[in-house]
Amino acid sequence: MASLLALLSSGLWGSADYHAGKLSKRFPAIAVLAVTQAIGFVTGVVLVLITGAWRADAFGSGGYLLAGALAGLAGYIGLISLYGGLSTGRMGVVSPISSLGALIPLSYAVVIKGDHLSLILSIGVASAIVGGFLASGPEVSQGLPLKPVLLALSAAIFFGLALVCMAIGSQSSALMTMTTMRATTLIIGIGIFARYRHIGGLGKPEIPILFFIGVADFAANLLLGVATTKGLVSLAMVLGSLYPIATALLAYKFLHERLHKVQYIGIVFAVIGVAIISAF
Repeated sequence: MASLLALLSSGLWGSADYHAGKLSKRFPAIAVLAVTQAIGFVTGVVLVLITGAWRADAFGSGGYLLAGALAGLAGYIGLISLYGGLSTGRMGVVSPISSLGALIPLSYAVVIKGDHLSLILSIGVASAIVGGFLASGPEVSQGLPLKPVLLALSAAIFFGLALVCMAIGSQSSALMTMTTMRATTLIIGIGIFARYRHIGGLGKPEIPILFFIGVADFAANLLLGVATTKGLVSLAMVLGSLYPIATALLAYKFLHERLHKVQYIGIVFAVIGVAIISAF
């Protein structure tokens, strides 16, 4: 169950990132992020009211409030960096670098939480991480522009920190953690709107895709948070980090960014890693 939830999270996350990156080529990334995070917040509030998740413990060890707020702040910076990188560089360069953020929660799960991985699972984890990186297309043949790379590294670091906080908060309530995340980013977005008094030119034609991005991103976070409570945090985070594959495949399909040999090799490694993790 945990593996399936984490893989679904990857698919949704990668799809949301693709569309957000594409939209950020025409509109300011910070505007795209502010609107989609607000939509995610509304999605969370609706789910909270339906499920009664507000009864979860907000404070104390494993409480969702502080962890959710920190995850929201870190995730916001990570998304700004990612969307900025996707809009200024090739998705095949930015996405794989950002996916390396999974190494941070993996280290947290093994060192701090004490997750114990057997040799065969360790092989599966390594295969999945390497496969996810290669399959999303680290295109170095034409050089690496500095700005997109720095933005991708920033996204990796802050995504990793956000994932750790998400895992901590999910011990109390995954839904409340994700909703608190969106509440935090909504406050930031309102502050930015108050400063600039516009949303970067976004209008009615963009509403459907903005709605999809906001809901898909929230659902991806929620599924990953739930996955960390159903099995080993380390394995859930590794499988959840495969989202760049979806981004790269969508870019290949619709933006005609051709796949290189290394990406096909990466897909094979990723599939082998997922198969090992799921089987053992």
